[in-house]
Amino acid sequence: MSTPLLEISNLKTHFFTRAGVAKAVNGISLTIEKGEVVGIVGESGSGKSVTGFSIMGLVDEPGRVVAGSIKFKGRELLTQTVDEWRNFRGNNVAMIFQDPMMTLNPVLRIDTQMIEAVRCHKTVSKKEARKRAVEALAMVGIPSPEERVKAYPHQFSGGMRQRVAIATGLLNRPDLIIADEPTTALDVTIQSQILSEMQQLCRKTDMSLMWITHDLTVIAGLANRVAVMYAGKIIEEGTVEAVLDHPLHPYTEGLVGSVPSRNHRGKPLYQIPGMTPSLINLPEGCSFRMRCPKATSACLSEPPVTDLADGRRVCCFHPNL
Repeated sequence: MSTPLLEISNLKTHFFTRAGVAKAVNGISLTIEKGEVVGIVGESGSGKSVTGFSIMGLVDEPGRVVAGSIKFKGRELLTQTVDEWRNFRGNNVAMIFQDPMMTLNPVLRIDTQMIEAVRCHKTVSKKEARKRAVEALAMVGIPSPEERVKAYPHQFSGGMRQRVAIATGLLNRPDLIIADEPTTALDVTIQSQILSEMQQLCRKTDMSLMWITHDLTVIAGLANRVAVMYAGKIIEEGTVEAVLDHPLHPYTEGLVGSVPSRNHRGKPLYQIPGMTPSLINLPEGCSFRMRCPKATSACLSEPPVTDLADGRRVCCFHPNL
């Protein structure tokens, strides 16, 4: 069996605050193969963004990875030195943030920033680095890239700035891109264009993509596989078609039921009762049991992970089998 591009095993990332320990990521396991598009979906506070930051080695104090393993092409990342992390980021794996201004410096021209991003990792001339920058801008659908590369970030619209951020991530041809809700703040038309472009890029370059979002409709049109997170854990995983057509976990069932569709026309959308638990004070056993219509006394214990056919997994005592 070939080595996965990315292999996460029992990862735990906690934040040590005055109020207590927030278990943002609490024992997740996930693999991503070369060329695969995997969606990480869940509501705010589920741990999906912290998972991305953990892979990139970007968890700042008071947070830290306290247990588990993250392997990239079989190599352990969590034991890397500062210099090794610096070389890894942007070269092997790149991250696209929700706000493109987290990537772009407002006082520098786009070409200055992109050339620097290339030459930090590759021994190439300034001319070659600039050529890469222009090619990357063209790849993400920016018109007249030779001219627009000379512009400043404020001279682009929100959608175009996000395209520049994506192009910056593509500069060094990474094996994996982690996209943390990069289209959330954009209108539906621009969002659709960017999603279509990302799909085409993955097909052309055999690049892997981890797309983090709270929007199931985005995942439905983009990903091959989806992992559903709740309270720091992956509670269900499988192909997009299998998970959306036949959700096994009550939480996933609630998420799917809350999305408008032709099948529910004229009917009220489902609303999951209650609130997400505090990550500092998680309930005993299953974290979803206080909101779950199927909860029993068995749910006071930690639910088992059940592996099913076709790579499906569910973490529940009462899955919808």
